[in-house]
Amino acid sequence: MSNSDQFESRSCFLPNYRGAGILLSVTSLPSLYGIGDFGPAARNWIDLLQEAGQSWWQFLPLGPTGYGNSPYQPLSSFALNWLLISPDDLIADGLLHQTDLSEMEFPGSHVDYDAVRSFKQRLLETVWRHFHERATAEQKHEYERFREDEQAWLDDYALFQVLKDKHQGASYLKWPKELVRRNPDPLTQAKQELADEMDQVGLSQFLLFRQLKHLKEYAHDRGVRFIGDLPFFVSPDSSDVWADPELFLLDDELRPRFVAGVPPDYFSTKGQFWGNPVYDWETLRETGYRWCIDRFCALLDHVDLIRLDHFRGFAAAWHIPNGAPNARAGQWVPGPGQKFFSAVQNELGSLPLIAEDLGIITPDVNALRDEFHLPGMRVLQFAFDGNPDNPYLPHSYDSNTVVFTGTHDNNTTRGWYDSLSKDERKMLCETLQHPVIKSQEIAAVLMELAWSSVAALAMAPLQDVLNLRANARMNIPGRACGNWRWRCTTEMLDTPAFEWLRELTVKSNRFPVIQSAD
Repeated sequence: MSNSDQFESRSCFLPNYRGAGILLSVTSLPSLYGIGDFGPAARNWIDLLQEAGQSWWQFLPLGPTGYGNSPYQPLSSFALNWLLISPDDLIADGLLHQTDLSEMEFPGSHVDYDAVRSFKQRLLETVWRHFHERATAEQKHEYERFREDEQAWLDDYALFQVLKDKHQGASYLKWPKELVRRNPDPLTQAKQELADEMDQVGLSQFLLFRQLKHLKEYAHDRGVRFIGDLPFFVSPDSSDVWADPELFLLDDELRPRFVAGVPPDYFSTKGQFWGNPVYDWETLRETGYRWCIDRFCALLDHVDLIRLDHFRGFAAAWHIPNGAPNARAGQWVPGPGQKFFSAVQNELGSLPLIAEDLGIITPDVNALRDEFHLPGMRVLQFAFDGNPDNPYLPHSYDSNTVVFTGTHDNNTTRGWYDSLSKDERKMLCETLQHPVIKSQEIAAVLMELAWSSVAALAMAPLQDVLNLRANARMNIPGRACGNWRWRCTTEMLDTPAFEWLRELTVKSNRFPVIQSAD
């Protein structure tokens, strides 16, 4: 058993654990179909991680996306993104023929979401017809069992998605009022009229879950584990809010009374408006946090560790009155704190979680993280402000830490370095006691710094492994459109950089160690 298999209840990592991994969105994988998916390219990527001695693949949230294509604004906390389904694996299952794939050309360097949606929608309509015509009795039985097992969320999500399509993608708040308020008779009528369309959504989810299950098994067989990402908030236009409005602070018109965001920080001098509805924690507490725990369990079916996005929200979140002119109008409102994590731990038996404790962190956030022995995150791009006590500098770490060169919200390390002033570069070099660092060297320098640190886990985005410039950046926080589009090509993955990564991982004692079961 590899050391990444073993967890203890008080922490994600064993004492003296040292591992490494790569951050890469599934959407960024190369494929012929305009977007990465759960098929052959994902398996090839896992093979490459294994060869390079990487024990972990971290990806971005896997939920279906809406406006802006942000994985942090999913249409459901439980569904998977149907754009990630693999046509190649559908062909292997006998649900498609090669001739069913229309002759479409997609850009290789970025995702054209509109084109991909059109292509995959047609594909899944064909799959649905073929499934009912050609599926084996065993496949049909598995599908029916899936529908029964996932009924708690699947029916609501399927109807939500179909109604959203029927209303040309409009927010559910713009649907007829009887549907917005889920009046029983109109809801029943809609389910009857749209039964085939709902079945298409359900079948797509069944096939996606099955593909991801097989991918996880493939990764485990090769010593690679998955780190998933759980957004703290949900989208205001989601089946979550539509189906369970009582869990959120909404007004009489079912619109958010407050929206989420953050005050001014590293990414924005004006703060950020995220627009998500905020939770009614008192109502959730009265239910034993059942919906939240179900959300954790659903993701843990797909991954081995969860990165808790915006961890500080469990201590306190920034609530902005809906309609306020800017994010500065908000205030910190206490979150569920210790009671929440005690409930989760009682349910799961352990807490396989990483706390994304970035941004404005107060002592109560650190105390909550440490009470449950959750590893925190450190990002090296934040380390070089000249302050010798900067918490992102490696000498400040303890072992129960995950260190990153940068995250999906950061520029690539090379792009970040190129954007620094002459004085800022000088300060960085002085901090690292490095006379001169060239632009083409900085990604390797920070990776070596991360890998050599005491942190239990060292991570880097693929863009830094490949030493890519700013045009490979995944997301610019606060920008509504144009994010989440970057893709790598097959040629990018055929590079000596992975041999260098393997050598670095061996040298820093992070190469996977095979241990006996006892």
